[in-house]
Amino acid sequence: MKRRPSWQQRPWILVGICVAVAVVTLRGVTARSGLPDEKEPMLAHIVFFSLKDSTTANRQKLVDACHKYLSDHPGVVFYAAGPVSDLERPVNDRDFDVGLHVVFADRASHDAYQSAETHLKFIEENKDTWDKVRVFDSDVTAPVKAK
Repeated sequence: MKRRPSWQQRPWILVGICVAVAVVTLRGVTARSGLPDEKEPMLAHIVFFSLKDSTTANRQKLVDACHKYLSDHPGVVFYAAGPVSDLERPVNDRDFDVGLHVVFADRASHDAYQSAETHLKFIEENKDTWDKVRVFDSDVTAPVKAK
């Protein structure tokens, strides 16, 4: 009597191998795409600046400073800065002049950003123009989308 290979006797072994290959492949795609590892949440760092002298020119000056000093840090998954929108809805909090939105791949990237020379230079050059600064940090994850 001819003996069948082990994987034919136990089909779950073949299923397990397929799952392992899929996981390794997906992890490789995630690493190459620059997306963060799904095990650790990303950190969303959202800052709302209120200016002492709230003019269109001063708002743009602060946005330009954000772009100059804050847009290119290691571990940044998403960066954007801009003035408060003119969209008026009852639920909108419009008590700010400029919003800064930075999503870091992980908390370590955020922590490094906080002490980065360019971040500290941004603060030093602009802090005298601020009336109020509100910072909202949150651990965020994105849904896994089926392909």
